[in-house]
Amino acid sequence: MTTTTEPTNTDTPQAGGTAIFDSLESQVRSYCRSWPAVMIHSQGSTVTSEDGREFLDFFSGAGALNYGHNNPALLEPLLDYLREGRIVHSLDMHTGAKREFLQAFSDLILEPRNLDYKVMFPGPTGTNSVEAALKLARKVTGRQHVLSFTNAFHGMTLGSLAVTGNSMKRKGAGIPLTNSSKIPYDDYFNGVVDDFMWLERVLQDSGSGVDKPAAIIVESVQGEGGLNAARLEWLKALSDLCREYDIILIVDDVQAGCGRTGTFFSFEEAGFSPDIVCLSKSISGFGLPMALTLFRPELDQFEPGEHNGTFRGHNLAFVTGRAALETYWADDSFQKDVQAKATEFRAGLTKIAERYEGATVRGRGFLTGIAFPDASAAGKIAATAYERGLLVETSGPEDEVLKTMPPLTAAPEELTRGLAILEEATASVLGDGSPA
Repeated sequence: MTTTTEPTNTDTPQAGGTAIFDSLESQVRSYCRSWPAVMIHSQGSTVTSEDGREFLDFFSGAGALNYGHNNPALLEPLLDYLREGRIVHSLDMHTGAKREFLQAFSDLILEPRNLDYKVMFPGPTGTNSVEAALKLARKVTGRQHVLSFTNAFHGMTLGSLAVTGNSMKRKGAGIPLTNSSKIPYDDYFNGVVDDFMWLERVLQDSGSGVDKPAAIIVESVQGEGGLNAARLEWLKALSDLCREYDIILIVDDVQAGCGRTGTFFSFEEAGFSPDIVCLSKSISGFGLPMALTLFRPELDQFEPGEHNGTFRGHNLAFVTGRAALETYWADDSFQKDVQAKATEFRAGLTKIAERYEGATVRGRGFLTGIAFPDASAAGKIAATAYERGLLVETSGPEDEVLKTMPPLTAAPEELTRGLAILEEATASVLGDGSPA
C-alpha cells in the first residue's frame, strides 16, 4: 500500500476535521494517509465522506467486504439478532448462531465441493488463522521448519511474519524470524528454471542438509506481494509434491477466498484439496471480524484449549456469515455472475495496460491489477484516482502494481465507471500512451 504524507489539519476535535487523529493516533496508521477524507456512510460499492464526497470503493476493506457495504441481505438478520437480545460474546461455547453458521457452511460450501474438513475458530483475524495452521502442522508432524514463497504475505504476528517475504513487514518484528525458508513462487525465474527442481532435489538427497519441513504455505494469488497468480497446474504440482513427501500443504485463502477469484476457494479449479485452509476477511460477509482454520479430520490433534482466544465466539459474524452463504452460495448463479463480470473487468484493465509499454495485467478474478515498469507510477495513479472519486491501492515489493478489488456484488455500470476513472487517472500520470 502506498503511503503519503498526511496533510496538516488544525481543526479542533469538536469542529470535526482530522486534528484528533494527527494529535492522538499513532503514526503507524497508513490507509488514511492515502485517503485523508473522514468517511461516515457506506452502501454497496460507495463510501461517503463527511463533506459529502462519494467514492467508488474498489478496495473492499482489503477484501473483507466482498458483498459490499451494509448489504441489506446481511444487515437485516444482524439487526433482528440484536433486537432479540441474542448472545453476542460466547468464547467457544455452543450457541444457536454458531450452529446455524456451521450447518450452512457444511451444506453450501464443504459438501458440494466434497471437502472433508474440521472447522476451527482460531480468533477473529487472518493472522490468527495462519498462526493456528502453523502450530497445528508442527504439532502433527513433530517438525519445526516451514517453507513459504518469495513475495508472500501471511500476517503481522510473529509466526505469520516468519513465513512472509516483505522485508519492511519482517523488520517490524524486532527479533530474528526463524524456522522458515523461502522458495521461488511460480515463474520467479521467468521459466528459466524448473519450478520445483531445487525442492525435489533436496528432499530426495539425504545428504542435502535440508530437513524435511512440517508444512509449505502458499497463496494462490499473492494479494500483497504483487498480484502474482500461480498457474493452476503449478498449484496442483505443489500439492502432489507435498503428498509424495508427507508435507502438510497450507493454502492461505484469507484474501483470495470467499469468491474473490471466481470460486469460493481459490484452489478449486486446480483440482486438489489442501491439508489446511486459512480463511478470514469476507467469511463474515459484513466486515465483522471472523476467521476459520479448516483441516483434514486426522489433523485435529490440538488438546482442548491448546489454541484459544477470547473472541472466537463472535456471534454477530456467525449471523452475517450464514446470511452471506445462504444468499450467494446456495447455487452457482452468483459464482457464474462474478466470473462473467471479472472477465469483462480484466478486459478493461488489459485495454488500459496495452497503451503503456511494459505494463501487464496480473491476478485472477476480482483480485486483479496492472503492474507498471516504473515502480512509482501505480502510487501516483492511485492518488489521482482518489481525487477523482475512486479507492484503489497498490501492491508488490515496490508498490509497483495498481491493485483493484471491487465488491463481487458491484453493478456492471459501477465497474465500467471505475475503469473509466482508472483510464483517466493513468493518462493523467503517464500520458495518453499508444492507441489501443
